[in-house]
Amino acid sequence: MGVQLDGSIGVGVSRLEVIGGPSGRRRRTKAERARIAAESMMPGVTVADTARKHGTTRWQIYDWRKQIRKGNLVVPESVAALPFFAELVVDDSATEASAAVPGSDLEIVVGDIVIRAGPGVDEGQLTRAIRAARAAAS
Repeated sequence: MGVQLDGSIGVGVSRLEVIGGPSGRRRRTKAERARIAAESMMPGVTVADTARKHGTTRWQIYDWRKQIRKGNLVVPESVAALPFFAELVVDDSATEASAAVPGSDLEIVVGDIVIRAGPGVDEGQLTRAIRAARAAAS
């Protein structure tokens, strides 16, 4: 009795090769899993891109993110020290300044750069402006 490859009758395999070695499963340490999951949470980074970069699946990364939230994985200190959000400062004098600039409801200061946005600003456009300001301030 032979093993058929293509479904045609009478053609069998005379040799079957079994490749030994690692099972193909990667064993990652808790620190590696936490670092990869934290990388996927950085602004502008997608889970799919992170998964592709590290040879894992999106679902593993989502699971590792859940484990971080539950406290089962600890984010490395080098990653935890990075700012995830910008500091928000509410200044009462801003209402007086907004009278000088008609139509601006939001003012973002990045270093020496001031970004003013009106009520109908596109989120993507504002994100690109903030990234450009951060790059210029660096």
